[in-house]
Amino acid sequence: MFTLHAHSNYSLLEGTIRIEELVSFAKKSGSNYAALTDTNGMYGLIQFAKICEEQNVKPILGAFINEPKQKACLADLKRDIYALFIAKNNEGYSHLCRIITSRKLKEDFSLVRLFDEPLENLFVITSSLELLENIKIDPLLRKNLFVGLYATEKSKVKMRALYQYAKEKQLQVVALHPAYFLMADDFVLNKVVSAIRTNTTLDNLDADSIVDEEFFLKTPEELSKVWKGLPEAVWNADKIAQACSVDLKLGEYKFPLYPLPKGESAFSFLWKISFEGLSFRYQPITDHAIKRLQYELEVIEELGYSDYFLVVWDIIREAKARGIMHIGRGSAANSLVSYCLGFTEVDPILHNLYFERFLNRGRTSPPDVDLDFSWKERDSVIKYVFEKYGYDKVAMISTTVTFRARSAFREVAKVFGISESEISKYSKFIPWTSAQNLPNISDKFPETRSFNFQQEPWKTVVNIAAKLSGFPRHLSIHPSGIVITRTKITDYTALEFAKNKGLGLVITQPDMYPIEDLGLIKIDLLSQRSLGVLKLAMKEINSIAIDSKEENLVSIPIYRLNVG
Repeated sequence: MFTLHAHSNYSLLEGTIRIEELVSFAKKSGSNYAALTDTNGMYGLIQFAKICEEQNVKPILGAFINEPKQKACLADLKRDIYALFIAKNNEGYSHLCRIITSRKLKEDFSLVRLFDEPLENLFVITSSLELLENIKIDPLLRKNLFVGLYATEKSKVKMRALYQYAKEKQLQVVALHPAYFLMADDFVLNKVVSAIRTNTTLDNLDADSIVDEEFFLKTPEELSKVWKGLPEAVWNADKIAQACSVDLKLGEYKFPLYPLPKGESAFSFLWKISFEGLSFRYQPITDHAIKRLQYELEVIEELGYSDYFLVVWDIIREAKARGIMHIGRGSAANSLVSYCLGFTEVDPILHNLYFERFLNRGRTSPPDVDLDFSWKERDSVIKYVFEKYGYDKVAMISTTVTFRARSAFREVAKVFGISESEISKYSKFIPWTSAQNLPNISDKFPETRSFNFQQEPWKTVVNIAAKLSGFPRHLSIHPSGIVITRTKITDYTALEFAKNKGLGLVITQPDMYPIEDLGLIKIDLLSQRSLGVLKLAMKEINSIAIDSKEENLVSIPIYRLNVG
């Protein structure tokens, strides 16, 4: 058996196992599966599934969900309510995405009430006696519900009581070993991230804020020895793993659908509006232009991108109707279809631009059309996309903020109780580089040659900070990426609120790279301050031109500029 309860460093500032390390450990220890159950999130789940697929290891996809603190505090006694939810199949995976989204978005989320709905596509494992005593266990739930047992010195009394409860209620038991860090020596690192999370020092770290010191990864052989007296618990762990079968169809593109007029297909409608655009752009229309447009449309349809082009056209059309200044850029300018649909303003025939640089039959990735809007008007375009395609099918894409050299150094030094003034003496000279470089930073960067990090406490600080290199710290919002899905977006990924955005927008938990691996299509709607300045300047010029013409103050012709 391999543990079904594992936290990567995507259990933000709680776990310290890198996903690559988790999968590698499982493979090297002879397990044919590995599980990931990060806390209230699936930030690293797609990346985990991809690496498992590459390493020929079966991914067990799950999450550790706990009761929100404000809910837990309502009870007279301290309530410790949580459960592992593991997807049995694709329906279970989508259900898991919805559960995590509810946990993040709904103020009235209740883990207990969650059990009022069917959970037939999920395995539920809990070591929370408080949860078990507060849910109704019907026959369907009983089939998928397991009482999770783990064996550490600190847990013996609790596990003995939990096992007795399971036997009395005739509930299934399963062997677990919660894993939050890779090896026993990494317990210090785990305490450091816990102190960062709780904004305290190691000396003041509350015992309730850290995990059991035995919660590191163990091999199947080690776990089998621990559970040799209760073989059914081991069998059930393997039984759960064998019963799980989730295929996320990574790399298979899932394009959004454009709402078509009656009687039209995506291709027929794209063909129609493209040729309408051709007649607007070219007078007269040449045979070369017709053949070029036909060729591009055939390639677009053959690759399955017709709906994508219609969605982008729809966004541009709405922006034009609202008089919003915009511009398309990048290799899309090589496409006559883009020019005819108004994505770009560069004539690809006049400038002899090759369509194949933008799109061709040998290209494996979808087209990428970057659309720039005035920074004052971009948000109204985003709002339109949400309203047109549905708040349940649209989300902004997140970006994962990770520890770099300076941030890792500052946070770890604070955890060791070093004063802010002392930290700043060094941190302001630390360049933008990987935290891995901290132990030898004076050898790599001239501006840090005066640093003496070979003396304590700095030696310990930089050695621990180096281990945080690339660790996820928190989520932010991607500056331009938006994703539109053909069905509910929670069929594919979990969502949460963008903490640094005042519009109440939701973002995907995975960032742009896992989103692309999942096959969802990113559309970039960029915000450009220069376009806002240009529009203002053009309006001022138009105003002066009109006033000058009315007062007959100029003798040279002034032409009205088009700001639409």
